[in-house]
Amino acid sequence: MLTYEEQVILKEISEGNEIAFKKLFNEWQPRLSSFIFKISKSRELTEEIVQDVFLKIWMTRENLENIDNFKAYLFTACKNHALNAVKKNLLELQKLQKIELQLNLTEDGFFHESIDDKFSFIDRAIQSLSDRQKQVYLLSRYEKLTYQEIADRLGIGKESVKTHMKHAIASITEIIKNRNLVLLAILNHISENF
Repeated sequence: MLTYEEQVILKEISEGNEIAFKKLFNEWQPRLSSFIFKISKSRELTEEIVQDVFLKIWMTRENLENIDNFKAYLFTACKNHALNAVKKNLLELQKLQKIELQLNLTEDGFFHESIDDKFSFIDRAIQSLSDRQKQVYLLSRYEKLTYQEIADRLGIGKESVKTHMKHAIASITEIIKNRNLVLLAILNHISENF
């Protein structure tokens, strides 16, 4: 049974009073968030569920006067919404796991490939660098020379070495990032058609 105060606030909300609605939200949000978090175990999902439930209340506000036990109505709506969200997330996770198995992906997001294959990919990325960038990168990474030692060996300034190294690393990073984007696009395509 509704208290007199609940009857008044629900009537005001059913008539479109946004201040009354905000008051209702502020009153119930902490308790509902705590309740939903026990189900969802996710702060983001909890916040989303509370907002969705209150959005639904606002969208169907004309029916609020017909509710006899608002607390029970609110907690039931939140519980159902939270359980549906958790089920949806679980199904998406299971779907993704099936896709990963189909694609033979490892935990780091790469296709199963040998260490040699991974190094081969990085070698190809290094080979795509300009000659000077490649020289600087290899002297730094493989011969472990300092920037000054590289500058002395190549007859260029230390600042030039830094610039070449910066561009080399950016290029290699971009190639690896693009490769991962391609893999992600393949994953998305398969998941949409799964």
